[in-house]
Amino acid sequence: MEQLIGTGVALITPFREDLSVDVDALERVVEYNIQGGVDYLVVLGTTAESATLSQAEKQLVVDVVVRTNAGRLPLVLGVGGNNTMAVAQELKILDLSDFEAILSVSPYYNKPTQEGIYQHFKVISEASPIPVVMYNVPARTGSNMLPETTLRLAEDFSNIVGIKEACGDSVQIDKLIKYKPESFLVISGDDATALPSVLSGGAGVISVLGQGLPVQFSEMIKFGLEGNGEGAYDIHHKLTTLMSLIFEEGNPAGIKSILEQKGISRATVRLPLMEATPTLKEKIATSLKVLDRAHA
Repeated sequence: MEQLIGTGVALITPFREDLSVDVDALERVVEYNIQGGVDYLVVLGTTAESATLSQAEKQLVVDVVVRTNAGRLPLVLGVGGNNTMAVAQELKILDLSDFEAILSVSPYYNKPTQEGIYQHFKVISEASPIPVVMYNVPARTGSNMLPETTLRLAEDFSNIVGIKEACGDSVQIDKLIKYKPESFLVISGDDATALPSVLSGGAGVISVLGQGLPVQFSEMIKFGLEGNGEGAYDIHHKLTTLMSLIFEEGNPAGIKSILEQKGISRATVRLPLMEATPTLKEKIATSLKVLDRAHA
């Protein structure tokens, strides 16, 4: 799955003031990222506020992204949940012809055992007509998918091609990279640990900040994959403040603030999330100005 090496971005769903999906803004977001040099786009991930979208709205988002992308970049679709059979059923009826892979989160809220997580992804693997990238994000799911479980799935199912690893634990990430099958992709799910992960042998990142700063983030990951640690860390250090700020009041409030300040889309989010506060927006604006001066 060479298509998923490098910088992927988890696309937001822009909303109008009345909270309807802003199709024009979504087209701008997609185009901005393609022109910015990212390697692939992830549709309907957590950052898309997909939990608050109706089925009709999800289909609208998919249609807009596919049409705007026009085959230029590989696409990954978020298809996951904590009802295993419902996810499997969804995979059987979805039209996945425009997508390289699905991104499927480890079951949240239920807090399954490691065997339960294994059996969940076994069903997903058997139901999916395209490759599967698993997603481990313990801070959101309430349970950590241990390396032993990930590696077991990687060995047992040929269409499970990678994991988006957002455990935030460098020891766990290093263990995955050390023992994984050669072609299995360990993709960072944390902006802050993306570069260290890549320099340790990871395949890249599915980024949130990269969506607002595609040129800089893509270049950082490219340098990392080429083994140019000095060049990569030079960019990394310039981005660290924003990596932290955009998550200060939850995701995607922060990244939507960046995109608003760049004139691409509104900062509007849907409840239960709240739009970034004026204080956070000001801090983000200041950091963007500092970054602009550094690149001037």
